[in-house]
Amino acid sequence: MSRLRRFFNLCVAGLIAVLLLQTSGCGSDQGSQQPTRLTIGLVSYDSGASSLEKYQRFQTYLAEQLQAVVELEPVFNEIRAVEQIRADNWSLVFAPSGLAAIAIAEANYLPIFPTLGAPNQKSVLVVRNDSSLQALGDLANQTIALGEAGSATGYYLPLYDLYGLTLEAIEFAPTPATALEWIADGRVTAGALSEDNFQQYRKDFGPNTFRILHASRAIPPGAVLISPTVDRNQQQYIEQAMQNAPSAMTTDAGYISNSPPPDLTQLIALVEKVRPLEARVKEQPAVLTLAETSLSDSH
Repeated sequence: MSRLRRFFNLCVAGLIAVLLLQTSGCGSDQGSQQPTRLTIGLVSYDSGASSLEKYQRFQTYLAEQLQAVVELEPVFNEIRAVEQIRADNWSLVFAPSGLAAIAIAEANYLPIFPTLGAPNQKSVLVVRNDSSLQALGDLANQTIALGEAGSATGYYLPLYDLYGLTLEAIEFAPTPATALEWIADGRVTAGALSEDNFQQYRKDFGPNTFRILHASRAIPPGAVLISPTVDRNQQQYIEQAMQNAPSAMTTDAGYISNSPPPDLTQLIALVEKVRPLEARVKEQPAVLTLAETSLSDSH
């Protein structure tokens, strides 16, 4: 009888242990879906402090909603941003179009929201207002400023439009404001930047200092993207929290919470076409032609 009682007690103890393990396992699975640390990457050019202030409420909100440590990591040019994306160091990226295209094509980031901005952005090539140049072809044998590699409006779109020309040299402006400074002081004949940035920064110069020589095709806005290493269950929590954020907060953070992400397929294809020219951009002269291929078919 005592042997039977001991057997019964062992069975009960085993059943209790199994139930406890199952309960503990469910809780840990649920908890594992919540991220413990998120790093948000963004390009802020020369306004890092103000960018951090704009994102502070969003950062606090996301940390509370996800019960996670949320860090902001602003970088000041596209080159550093591309490095961070390729190394998968950012959980979320607030990316302009060019960076978004690279993140999708090269690092498998997933776009989840569009960023604020004009639905159709353009790159512009700007010259001094007193310049004698009137057409894109007039830039042959001139020195121009491009943005850093990774920028759609400062780098990829102007390279695409300049295909076929030989330039005396290309200089790389770390910020759009720098490109305008170089044009104003005659260091370069023309410079490339986004139409929005041109309208923003031209106010820091005289009213008739610049004019637009050429405007590119329109491209979609940038995107908020999520790293492929973020668990897809965690992604649902992040997307839900971002969708439910107050509108004033999403405006400060610079994204649209109730719209689908932009389709960057055509921009990704354009970037791939321009890639072979990158070996030429630092040469002097910079011969923006390739014997084995042509970009003109889709111009």
